[in-house]
Amino acid sequence: VMNDIISTMFNRKFMEELFKPQDLYSKKALRTVYDRLAHASIMRLNQASMDKLYDLMTMAFKYQVLLCPRPRDVLLVTFNHLDAIKDFISDSPGILNQVDETFRRLIETYNPLSDGEFQLIRQTLLIFFQDMHIRVSIFLKDKVQNSNGRFVLPISGPVPWGTEVPGLIRIFNHKGVEVKRAEFSTAGNYVTPQREGSFELYGDRVLKLGTNMYSVTRPVETHMSGSSKNLASQAKENIAPNPLAKEELNFLARLLGGLDIQKPAGDSGFRLNLFTTDEEEEYA
Repeated sequence: VMNDIISTMFNRKFMEELFKPQDLYSKKALRTVYDRLAHASIMRLNQASMDKLYDLMTMAFKYQVLLCPRPRDVLLVTFNHLDAIKDFISDSPGILNQVDETFRRLIETYNPLSDGEFQLIRQTLLIFFQDMHIRVSIFLKDKVQNSNGRFVLPISGPVPWGTEVPGLIRIFNHKGVEVKRAEFSTAGNYVTPQREGSFELYGDRVLKLGTNMYSVTRPVETHMSGSSKNLASQAKENIAPNPLAKEELNFLARLLGGLDIQKPAGDSGFRLNLFTTDEEEEYA
């Protein structure tokens, strides 16, 4: 299942299309691509499980982008994603080569960008997710998300690479010579980072955002408040195809449509349910 999904996700034609300069995908287009990728293998998810998986994916990614210490670290988050994917397919050289090729294209395309360009990328992504406040139990338990679905920004820990620990004010004269210093206390416990994460094909990324959220075993489920349910129902309405989005969705479907895995006749696949009981699934 993992091989089929990853092979489809990193198909050369699909990656070439993604790397073309273009506007950000609409929410409807993103959901269409996600549905096609999730069903690229023998696995099938029902609508309720698919909605739940999509909500978890979008909120996890929003959390990672929002908490990046500096805009350039969005690329390190992506590299953490790809490192984890490579572990899944370490015994499949052909698929591993597809992922490495995408890795190299990311390095070639994004490493040369300035900090200002990365800030624009980060802000564009956050604008895309700004109205999504779905509560996720793993974030609620770790107290990184409030009960209203908004994330909590930390005021302690390592500062962004290339910056100094706050607490010192330096005053310069018109010649650029330091003439006075003043110190102030901070509410957080800041430390200087030991080193910068690697932006190469192999290396220590240092940044933990984008790594496995489930490294500690615990039950996880997505909860929705009343207002969130209304937003979710509106989002589901938006997912339904409409004439204005038809061409865009058809194009995306064509990109992924030719990549379907050939299945033997009579093979109906297996069913994956992300809910504890059938009653909970029916309620959702």
